[in-house]
Amino acid sequence: MTEARQEAQSEARSEERVRGLARLRAPGSLHHTWRALSPLLRLLILTQLAFNIGFFAVLPFLAEHLGTGIGMAGWLVGLVLGLRTFSQQGLFVVGGALADRYGVRPVVLTGCVLRIAGFAWLGYAERPWTVIGAVLLIGFAAALFSPAVESEVARQAVAWEEAGHGPRTRVLALLTVAGQAGAFLGPLLGSLLLAVDFRTACLTGAGVFVLVLAGHARLLPQHIPGRTKTRGRGGVRNALRNGRFLALCVAYGAYLLAYNQLYLALPEEVARAAGSQAPLAWLFALSSLLVVTAQLPVTRWAAARLDLRRSMAAGLLLIAAGFAAVALARPAGWTGLPGLLPAAGFVVLLTLGQMLVAPAARAWVPDLAEDGRLGLYTGAMSSVSGLLVLAGSSATGSLLQTSLPPAVPWLALAAVPAAAVLLLPRRGSA
Repeated sequence: MTEARQEAQSEARSEERVRGLARLRAPGSLHHTWRALSPLLRLLILTQLAFNIGFFAVLPFLAEHLGTGIGMAGWLVGLVLGLRTFSQQGLFVVGGALADRYGVRPVVLTGCVLRIAGFAWLGYAERPWTVIGAVLLIGFAAALFSPAVESEVARQAVAWEEAGHGPRTRVLALLTVAGQAGAFLGPLLGSLLLAVDFRTACLTGAGVFVLVLAGHARLLPQHIPGRTKTRGRGGVRNALRNGRFLALCVAYGAYLLAYNQLYLALPEEVARAAGSQAPLAWLFALSSLLVVTAQLPVTRWAAARLDLRRSMAAGLLLIAAGFAAVALARPAGWTGLPGLLPAAGFVVLLTLGQMLVAPAARAWVPDLAEDGRLGLYTGAMSSVSGLLVLAGSSATGSLLQTSLPPAVPWLALAAVPAAAVLLLPRRGSA
């Protein structure tokens, strides 16, 4: 009897191991998706990880360095940070157009060289004009390599889908996971380096991009099959006349404006509830952990049930629900741990919305772009939505400082992603 029971248990364990391997290798799993990617896609996704590690090892600590380390006035610190955002987000359309014209390789390599120079310069900059020059160089570097990488990943994702490997959103979800993992690991690395000084963090960030430059100089192909260089003019004009594309840009801008409240509205709410902003670090870690662990399952679920339009609409409504949850709780005036629960709910709903919106928006652009101009359209979506965020952030800052009832600003913010659902183009299927 004992031997029979042991044999049965052994068989059960063997069957469980087989089922576990089957789950690991099943279509849609992380293992299966990564194995099915081409070497070029793997390189580009790992590039996103490395970019964000190097970037976030330095930039989250820039404002503190400028204010405390160098002694800049608050308005000047804000100006420097705003110029960095504009030189990056606002010029994405330039980097995308250059990638269409000259190819991915030269644009990415040039961006890496500029980022290395910018970080090294920032490490030694001590006067306002030198700091401004360094951050402009850092921002423009990203405006070169980011749209080049993102547009090529989107183009390769469409080819991956057409080859029958699965929906393109799965590849673009991997890009989101890689970027979020880098955004999580970068500040951890930077906080360790700041134990030495800010210059060490800058030089280490430059060192990360030296490695990226060397890897791409060796591994990134001179010519990517299927990609043709576009030399004609009129791409920007045609993009601005494309009503469906502009509608997507506005909806994506509404998402980015909502996401920006992690750094604007959320800190005020956390400080009100907890008496300080110390819990913010835990809420940011929660957001990053959710993306890294749940992005692919959420994308797989959405791809099986929703087209691109419905996926974006569901994500925007989840984000609106996150703002509404805080608005409903504000009149109670809770503090301490109970007061932090609405903020945590906001972070969870915002992050779930992000998981639906970001891959779907990137996957939608190839369907709306002109042939040969995917880089320009990818960059234009970031530039147009970035300008909307710049304008919207100013309005949000003013709204949060008014004497209105405390729920009103959060309800107004909830209305933005909810209204964006109505702007989405009608045909969302890939």
